[in-house]
Amino acid sequence: MASSSSQHQAHAAPASVAEANSKYFTVEGSDRRYNRNVLLVVLLVPLMMSLLQVSAVNTMMTPMAASIGATPTAQQWILSGFALAIGIVLIPAGRMGDIFGRSAVFVIGLAVFTIASLLIGVASSPLWVNIFRILQGIGGGIYAPQITGIITQYFQGKQRAMAFAMMGLVVSVAVAAGPLISGFSIQWFGDALGWRIAFLINVPLGIIGLILATQILPFGKERRHFKMRRKKAAGDSSSTSEVASGDGAMAAATTREDRSREATARKATADEATAQRERIDLDPVGMVLITLCVLGIMLPFMLHEAWAWWFLPAAAVLLVAWVVWEQWYKRRRHAPMVDLALFRIPSFSFATLVGLFQFLGLPPIFAALAIYLQSGFGVPALEVAFVTLPNAIVSALAAVWAGKLVYRHSAGIQVLGMGLNLVGVLGTILVVFGINHGDLNYWWISAPITIMGLGSGALGAANNTLSMQDMPPANAGTAGGIYQTAQRIATAIGIAIITAVLFATVGGSTEISDWHAGFTAGLTVSAVIIVIALGLAFVYWRLNYRRRLAQALAASRAE
Repeated sequence: MASSSSQHQAHAAPASVAEANSKYFTVEGSDRRYNRNVLLVVLLVPLMMSLLQVSAVNTMMTPMAASIGATPTAQQWILSGFALAIGIVLIPAGRMGDIFGRSAVFVIGLAVFTIASLLIGVASSPLWVNIFRILQGIGGGIYAPQITGIITQYFQGKQRAMAFAMMGLVVSVAVAAGPLISGFSIQWFGDALGWRIAFLINVPLGIIGLILATQILPFGKERRHFKMRRKKAAGDSSSTSEVASGDGAMAAATTREDRSREATARKATADEATAQRERIDLDPVGMVLITLCVLGIMLPFMLHEAWAWWFLPAAAVLLVAWVVWEQWYKRRRHAPMVDLALFRIPSFSFATLVGLFQFLGLPPIFAALAIYLQSGFGVPALEVAFVTLPNAIVSALAAVWAGKLVYRHSAGIQVLGMGLNLVGVLGTILVVFGINHGDLNYWWISAPITIMGLGSGALGAANNTLSMQDMPPANAGTAGGIYQTAQRIATAIGIAIITAVLFATVGGSTEISDWHAGFTAGLTVSAVIIVIALGLAFVYWRLNYRRRLAQALAASRAE
């Protein structure tokens, strides 16, 4: 038995190497060939649906609030509840996908998201809209880390880099399409019905996505779990039937050879059962601690209440408790929710840090820009979408361009992208200065934020690839959850900080000059954050350059 297993592995390895450069691949337990390109489409369309729920709601909040009678507090929760729900679900959902199978967890999350979208579209009160928005965020948070995990598992090398570049393209398209979809929907169907259509459009897309997912996703781990349960149910009867199916020379395991084979089979079954128990170690204490920690970090920046700031020190205590628990849990030979050794992978750690500061400083600019244009100039929501449209278009193009080079130059592209973002922010400050002095109109803002689009698209492709570059596929879902959670938390905190700076500078003034000053103050804070991110990207680029140089020197000496 052992020899046949070794023989099988020897023949399987070359096939997997050949598959790495092909658009087709196979999974254990199935003779089917899966198409990577089709798989990527099935994964990325639901990702776009989730992202649209962030960018679209920002521009339809006013008519939506008027339609259902939402108070300012209810509006804040409609905006923030979705992000909060995603933030607290990402890491546990990534862990569940790593354990039980990412394809099945993806389908569950997409089903929850689709049902919640339908319920939001027919909700009649702010309370129910908020409840269903949170449910929608939970669904999005369940399937989002599975996308990263599946790409890491079934794509290698340049194909993986291009897949993550397509993720960057989808992010850019969603940023552009969200305000346009909500703006046109409200314009065509009116304030009362338009915002509902913007949510209900997810329902047919979600149903189609569910049908395709069940047909196209590789349910490899799920299939192995099912086979294991069937073997366990069969028990010793299968062994007896195997022995009885010989030539009839022996009816039972009476010889030494038969007893040895039977013992080997029992040991293999026991080893398989042990491995199964390890795979379903959910670490519930770790899940609860990290969920409460994320909740404690995000709530103060969403509630805008003085008492809510007490959540921050509580979150710090929970974070320490979670780290201690995960270390202790691992020492007890259990599988922790997050193996903290992942943070010793430099590519993952630096990509997560750079991504955190990127999302702390960049997405809040667009929230502040919408407030600046709508409140300061009275610009309609649809027109705001067109001001930012060039940013999204060039961001998509930059993501595709970076995807072709990022496999070999991810750290350098990361530095380049962050540098372009800094140039774009500084350029926006100069344009606002020109608008304040009457030399320019607000349409000129499109020019510097287009430069930011180049930087964001390239940076997104580089950072996504870099974060998973050295990550073991078995941990990809959990790692993806950590990576995305850092970005969600950073976005919530960044929006709170930069909009707070804007409003504090404006005060209660209605003077346009004060709105110029407020937006400039917010941009200045963003520029400082981006400088920090650029410094981190540069440090990793230098470290990576020295490592590659050392490897090249070692290889030349060996020759």
